[in-house]
Amino acid sequence: MSEDTMTQERPSLTAHARRIAELAGKRAADAEQQRRLSPDVVDAVLRAGFAAHFVPVAHGGRAATFGELVEPVAVLGEACASTAWYASLTASLGRMAAYLPDEGQAELWSDGPDALIVGALMPLGRAEKTPGGWHVSGTWPFVSVVDHSDWALICAKVGEEPWFFAVPRQEYGIVDSWYPMGMRGTGSNTLVLDGVFVPDARACTRAAIAAGLGPDAEAICHTVPMRAVNGLAFALPMLGAARGAAAVWTSWTAGKLAGPTGQNAVSSQDRVVYEHTLARATGEIDAAQLLLERVAAVADAGSATGVLVGRGARDCALAAELLTAATDRLFASAGTRAQAQDSPMQRLWRDVHAAGSHIGLQFGPGAALYAGELLRRSNDG
Repeated sequence: MSEDTMTQERPSLTAHARRIAELAGKRAADAEQQRRLSPDVVDAVLRAGFAAHFVPVAHGGRAATFGELVEPVAVLGEACASTAWYASLTASLGRMAAYLPDEGQAELWSDGPDALIVGALMPLGRAEKTPGGWHVSGTWPFVSVVDHSDWALICAKVGEEPWFFAVPRQEYGIVDSWYPMGMRGTGSNTLVLDGVFVPDARACTRAAIAAGLGPDAEAICHTVPMRAVNGLAFALPMLGAARGAAAVWTSWTAGKLAGPTGQNAVSSQDRVVYEHTLARATGEIDAAQLLLERVAAVADAGSATGVLVGRGARDCALAAELLTAATDRLFASAGTRAQAQDSPMQRLWRDVHAAGSHIGLQFGPGAALYAGELLRRSNDG
């Protein structure tokens, strides 16, 4: 069988996501209660190929596109934002691990491209040079899905320069610390290292990842500057959650509008309010999706340089604001029913707000980067 035939017969990531979404939706309440995803959901996402999405072909991965992630992650987010967050981040961490030296990549993916890599991206640790490698120590909170992880890619300072280090599961501890308002199922607990030795082959500078300078990179996905696409990983689960909230709201409202006639019927004035709410909220969601799809398309074209890097960061943050506004609009008009503990609407509303507060989606840094580039160009002209 030819490779082309195999590609045609392989189910798409979106098809896998639709299947997983049904399972994740059934497990969403348990994930909230347990503050972590159930193992069967974690395994299903790995088997679907999310972890392998950006892994280099040399290590069995697909080195695929950003555009191919948009719809699958959103589909998962409609059912469970925590599952979508996990799927999106494990794909993103596979891309970042591709900046390690070749020997380190080979070790990380020695058992195949589906290794579950988690990330601690803030430079909260210290690394001291030692012959053949580094001694790394630190404490990193908010490491999503860390309880299920195979590897962690953590950031620590060498002097004042941030570096990334890949560490296998048996060498780091986990502290149960995740008690949030939203995104409860992500299990974003605290990772701890105490003087762990990391060989040189499992270390790279944050500057290399930021610039998109992968070793011997052949795929476009390994040459994209980090700031051009970093927000996608966090905004796509929000897109799904907002779409999910719109679906729940629409189902409830359609039932209300099709209800009894006479004295208890919905007035024509109320009907107009419902129609305008739905039209505006779905318009905001559609606008956010268009922004995120453009970010992905620019990255996939290999054209994310200069002003487009700043625009990508701005667009992801702006999309997050639109998705939060849309979800707020729906939640505020859904009535007391939406606030019930077992209501999917209140869970999706909390998840959107929790995801939107992530540092990678704050509007200020992206706006400054984009506007600064525009102003510089204007002055140069």
